[in-house]
Amino acid sequence: MLPPDIERQRATLEQMSAEELLVWGSRRFGTSIVFATSLGAEDCAILDMIARQTLPIALATIDTGVLFRESYALWSRLEKRYGVEIAAMRTDLLRDSGPAPEIDRLWETAPDQCCRLRKMVPLRRELSGRAAWITGIRREQSETRRNAQPVEWDAAFGLVKINPLVAWTNDQVWSYLRANDVPYNPMHDTGYPSIGCEPCTSPVGEGESGRSGRWRGRDKTECGLHVVPATFVSSSEESRLKPAPTTTHVGAGSSRPNE
Repeated sequence: MLPPDIERQRATLEQMSAEELLVWGSRRFGTSIVFATSLGAEDCAILDMIARQTLPIALATIDTGVLFRESYALWSRLEKRYGVEIAAMRTDLLRDSGPAPEIDRLWETAPDQCCRLRKMVPLRRELSGRAAWITGIRREQSETRRNAQPVEWDAAFGLVKINPLVAWTNDQVWSYLRANDVPYNPMHDTGYPSIGCEPCTSPVGEGESGRSGRWRGRDKTECGLHVVPATFVSSSEESRLKPAPTTTHVGAGSSRPNE
């Protein structure tokens, strides 16, 4: 559950703007908060807010090794635009020589397991040392996010979760991006409202929901990051996937897959 002091502030927090929530989160949690950006449109808006207010919030994104080229390019563009480093969270099963057999093309036969190994393991590792994290989820995006709150207890990871844009509409997001000339993934302009890994993301047709292009043809709309209970790997799997020595920071001069 939420810490008592935050629970007492719940009504006040629900009335705060996105910018105010980010300032509050930065002051309340200090170095123990991280913005886990997915590089989506919402997350680009949040990064712009953080940068404009020069908030000392750690930035990180999950590099699954199979993101679109456009996503890797946006990653670099955001770093250069705002003068920041967005750390890469990666599973140890991704190596310089290529993916380990355990995850190679796993999306074809076991997409849930693929998400667990490529996304859940590295994120869980990052969040295990944090007291709070920031996400770009919105209630409007899907039924599974309909009851999300601006500040809530994330039972899946055992920390506070801050969703600054939770009550925003899609139009509000895009109005902010355009008004502030915020970089975003150009794929959003070609039928991709929600962009994940390349093998599991397809364009969305007229009248379809924003996330209908994710894992098309399967009874799956979430990777597990925002679902309770979270679909963690088993303890035996996780013990085999020893932690990486450090979280990789990717800045000027670094290289990324497909870029």
